Amino acid sequence: MTTTTPPLVGATTTPLRRLYLIRFGFALVWAVALFLVASRSGPVTAVLLVLYPLFDVGAALVDARSSRDGRSVPGLRVNVAVSLVAAIGLAVAATSGDPAVLRVWGTWAVVSGLVQLVVALRRRSLGGQWAMIASGSLSTLAGAAFVVQASAPDPALTGLAGYALLGGVFFLVSALRLGSR
Repeated sequence: MTTTTPPLVGATTTPLRRLYLIRFGFALVWAVALFLVASRSGPVTAVLLVLYPLFDVGAALVDARSSRDGRSVPGLRVNVAVSLVAAIGLAVAATSGDPAVLRVWGTWAVVSGLVQLVVALRRRSLGGQWAMIASGSLSTLAGAAFVVQASAPDPALTGLAGYALLGGVFFLVSALRLGSR
């Protein structure tokens, strides 16, 4: 029996599917934790805020190492740099209040969403990438909304939990789609 899936696709999709499932699990746990503590800013909230982009750095590094198509690696490297800057920015912003956090998070969501969109478009041939295309697009829009929300009279960080959870769901959908190929 012959297969119609090129070997490169299978070699890339297995680790990518595993990584997407891990990202879903992390996003779920992180979103619940942030939702529980976001109303009272403090050290736990600050740690959670910094942890999310640091996890993104690790995930992008793993993704780049296991990526068999060189086309997505430059975007993943950009994502590493952007997420590292975001983690540092969030550490500083957490000491300045929720509006500063929303501005930094929103800016990061816009830039990383655009990067995710480019990487997903380059990976279309793998399948399961429509969810990542949608996620990157929505991340860009949500990021802009967070920046605008920072100017509201009483901005809240709880929206970040919903953002992370929705992003995690997109990773889950993509992982399931990759698994069905």
